[in-house]
Amino acid sequence: MTSGENHSPDYDDDATAPAGPAWLGPKASEHERVTRSRGGKGLSVRAVLPNAITAAALCSGLTCILFAIAAEWEKAIFAMIIAGVLDGMDGRIARLLKAQSRFGAELDSLSDSASFGMAPALVLYLWSLVEVPRFGWLAALGLAIACALRLARFNAQIDVDDQPHKLAGFLTGVPAPMGAGLAFLPMYLWLATDEAVFREPWLVGPWAVIVALLMVSNLATPSWKSLRPSAELKLAVIALVGLLVGGLLMETWWTLVLIATSYLVLIGWTIARYARVKRAKAAESAGDASPAVTQPAGRTPLAVDEVDEALSQERDP
Repeated sequence: MTSGENHSPDYDDDATAPAGPAWLGPKASEHERVTRSRGGKGLSVRAVLPNAITAAALCSGLTCILFAIAAEWEKAIFAMIIAGVLDGMDGRIARLLKAQSRFGAELDSLSDSASFGMAPALVLYLWSLVEVPRFGWLAALGLAIACALRLARFNAQIDVDDQPHKLAGFLTGVPAPMGAGLAFLPMYLWLATDEAVFREPWLVGPWAVIVALLMVSNLATPSWKSLRPSAELKLAVIALVGLLVGGLLMETWWTLVLIATSYLVLIGWTIARYARVKRAKAAESAGDASPAVTQPAGRTPLAVDEVDEALSQERDP
């Protein structure tokens, strides 16, 4: 290397970047580790694809407002679903391409706030809450603000190590895309049954407030890691995904109702499971915990796994 060459480090490798100056996201989940930094040099060519997907998700989310203005409610929901699918893709593609960037993280948060906070709030207001303008607008504002606060909390805690839910394999609060999906539950029921009661603002407004509270709550909620199926269930999960896709094509609204209610049930299951994790951790700190469980190579141990192993040992003396 000559004296005129650039001696700056090469950040295009798989080494974990320092938490402070790293150019983060878009992240696939709250558990993702930062694996790339360009040291302030801007976006790489590889970062164009995941950020283009994020921009597409933003456009799809905002387009549902246009459909709502035209009273095309089915199209508005489909636009929101497309935004959610694209939002789930951008972080994973960025991770596969090692194309994470601070720009992508900021764009992803802004996109989520607009697509899953402001857009659903306006759609619900135009669909139902406009009949009671004052109360309805407050409920819509609550949903939009809660989404923004949830994303702000997520960004503020990216580099924080002391996150009990994250360390146990869970999320904190309902993620923004799922919050938007849950907020539309009365609309799914209205489209499935054609019953006017599901469009009543006195039902839609309080439900929007409940979803907003779930997003900013400190409740443990399911993550992909906490839902990782065991080896004997993987084929069943593949079959279930296929059935859900078929249901979305044939009975779209009832399938969306099923997905939303199943997620609500999963929240209750996650809360109970996290309580077991806390009890196990408390017992371990008191010296009464079961022996440590050896995890497969390459996998980060989760407190969830430790609790499941301890319970299985109790059932099999």
